[in-house]
Amino acid sequence: MFRNQYDSDITIWSPQGRIHQIEYAMEAVKQGSAAVGLRSNEYVVILGLKRSSDELAAYQKKLIRIDDHMGIAIAGLTSDARVLSNFMRNECMKSKLHFNRPLPVEDVVTSLSEKSQVNTQQYGKRPYGVGLLIAGYDVN
Repeated sequence: MFRNQYDSDITIWSPQGRIHQIEYAMEAVKQGSAAVGLRSNEYVVILGLKRSSDELAAYQKKLIRIDDHMGIAIAGLTSDARVLSNFMRNECMKSKLHFNRPLPVEDVVTSLSEKSQVNTQQYGKRPYGVGLLIAGYDVN
């Protein structure tokens, strides 16, 4: 009944105590195709299920290379994944430019989580509707 009044922004709670924008983002991830990661002592493998929404539509890329030591599998909105993967690439490039070394995976994930959190706290923004499975290794 009141859904349209309360689903326009991330900072507005409904009378039932729900934030509809967060629910929309979670539903977008659920609608995405499956992604699986496997790890051994020597290797990491990520898999993404390709499916097209229509016979005439092309498959969307589900696996994205971030750097020589890192990649992601996505589920959800491809446009949001593109924004976040570009951000991750820029973080990795800055580390190579300034420090001449690959950025540790933990640092990339921390920067990504900070960027994602900002969208849940500012008026006029929305949470990213994508789930990321991040795989990588650190040379230590």
